[in-house]
Amino acid sequence: MTTAPTPVPTTPAATDLGGGAGASATATHTTPTPGRHTRRRRLGGGSWLATVPLFLFFVIGFGLPAVAIVIGAFTTSSDAEGGGGRFTLDNITASVQGAYWTAMLSSLKLSALTALLATVIGLPLAQAVVTSRRTWLRQAVLTASGVLANFGGLPLAFAFVATLGNAGEVTKLLHLTDHGWTLYSFTGLTIVYLYFLIPLMVLTITPALDGLRVQWREAAHNNRATTVQYWRHVALPILLPSLLGGFVLLFGSAFAAYATAAAMVGATVPLVSRSIADALSGNVLVGQGNLALALSLNMIVVAVLVMAVYLPLQRRSARWLS
Repeated sequence: MTTAPTPVPTTPAATDLGGGAGASATATHTTPTPGRHTRRRRLGGGSWLATVPLFLFFVIGFGLPAVAIVIGAFTTSSDAEGGGGRFTLDNITASVQGAYWTAMLSSLKLSALTALLATVIGLPLAQAVVTSRRTWLRQAVLTASGVLANFGGLPLAFAFVATLGNAGEVTKLLHLTDHGWTLYSFTGLTIVYLYFLIPLMVLTITPALDGLRVQWREAAHNNRATTVQYWRHVALPILLPSLLGGFVLLFGSAFAAYATAAAMVGATVPLVSRSIADALSGNVLVGQGNLALALSLNMIVVAVLVMAVYLPLQRRSARWLS
């Protein structure tokens, strides 16, 4: 008959702190030396130094101009009767009246319309790219979208004038002038803005579409849901924060655009960015030299509101799609 081995009792040597066997038994439980913690704290404490250039850039590039705009918007200009630097609300009052308020409303209308159209058109285009089995097609579309989203200003205006202007090649080929077409209008400017807003929407919504899990579609199909029902009850509710965030981003991009509209339509379509340029060039009444700063402050307020809406939507979509 075999007997189970009896447990060996713990000897005092196992807990001896003076050396011998006890020292070897407790060697694996020793804490790290203080020098290691000190070095780690030094490395972690100095990591904030890497953010100093970013903060300096932010202060110099955004902070100081913003402070100058706010101060100038609420003070008189140097050509005022009583001298410059006096507190006044005339600049703000003038910026929300007459032609300047019309320009602000026109900019808001143009930005909202183009952002909405780009969102509606860009979503199916991005979905077609994401679901494509051809990797080269996805890479080509995303690369082209990155280029076209940053293509604006004078080159874009010249391209459309040469193509769809009054003497453009497509205009003459299709006799668009006979049908009342003109590029130098609100409709023409809308088409031009869509040229760079749609690619921007494709770039913005593609990561969200990639975050849609295949299991969700399979579960919907297993429950006999059609494709329309899947998009209506599953995909679109999940993508809604990303879509709204993309819309807000496109709105801000269109609202801040200046060079393309200035080169193509001039003063035909009133825009707040064009009004600021006129005020900076001196095309204002005497004593209203700081009116451009007041108009700029209005644009900053709109931009802050846009970011206040965009950031929570971005965080909410990240919770679902991460």
